[in-house]
Amino acid sequence: MTLNLLGIKTVPLHTRANEGFLPSTSDCEKLINSRTKAIAIVTPNNPTGAIYSSELISKFAELAQKYKIALVLDETYRDFVDTMPPHTLFAPFQTEVSKSTSSWRSNVIHLFSFSKSYRFPGHRLGLIAASPDLLKHLTITLDCLQICAPCPPQLALASPGLLPILRQSIQANAQSLKIRHNIFRTHLPPNWTIGSQGGYFAFVKHPFVGIPAITLCQRLAEELGVLALPMQFFCYDGIGPDLESLGQSRTDWERWIRFSVANVSDDMIKQVCGRLHECERHLGLKAE
Repeated sequence: MTLNLLGIKTVPLHTRANEGFLPSTSDCEKLINSRTKAIAIVTPNNPTGAIYSSELISKFAELAQKYKIALVLDETYRDFVDTMPPHTLFAPFQTEVSKSTSSWRSNVIHLFSFSKSYRFPGHRLGLIAASPDLLKHLTITLDCLQICAPCPPQLALASPGLLPILRQSIQANAQSLKIRHNIFRTHLPPNWTIGSQGGYFAFVKHPFVGIPAITLCQRLAEELGVLALPMQFFCYDGIGPDLESLGQSRTDWERWIRFSVANVSDDMIKQVCGRLHECERHLGLKAE
């Protein structure tokens, strides 16, 4: 949204449900032209929860280097994946990137959020790792956007020895998230389809043909007390024709819903799934 407000054109890279909502480097390459400045990917993804493999991330790094453009790698939820580290771009010797690949600092812009991992979202404390030359320009830009950054979390995280202690809590939280995802997957009604799952989120297709997710989510909130976000909240206007041109039917793409398992108990997840079991009867809807 910020880029659009600044008059910078963003070009969407569409993903497909039957591919686990993973982006394709070949599809991406077809979109690159002389005006392209960067490729931006988010893993684990929001809203789909899809986790990109180390190999896939490396392929996008190679693609960005091939065209001498930046790779913006948003890893806000990186602490909530099973395999650590999530990729090898920061390793002294990248084993999955071709020998011709130069240092990641030449074109990778890494984004991270302490707010998610360390659980203080109100303070909005993030991290950017990039080339020192680029960071100089970023500092100037940020000075114009945010003159007074929040001091308490910066001072706290700068304390010697604190981060290693907090890592134990983060690892425990990641394990709890994994358990909640398993509970959600186990108790979800069988005719609700999980397309991808990871980080805080599960991306699920509901079984009621002809009912857009945005309509169902409103009824879930008002009548069953279940709060989830429809895919329409994360898309630009007019996405339908673009998806349909890729072979995705309207009756499929309009039914995806984002569920979050981050801030709920194990029992509450079971309760939510129980209420989803009641959808057909309580809401008077017919499942496919």
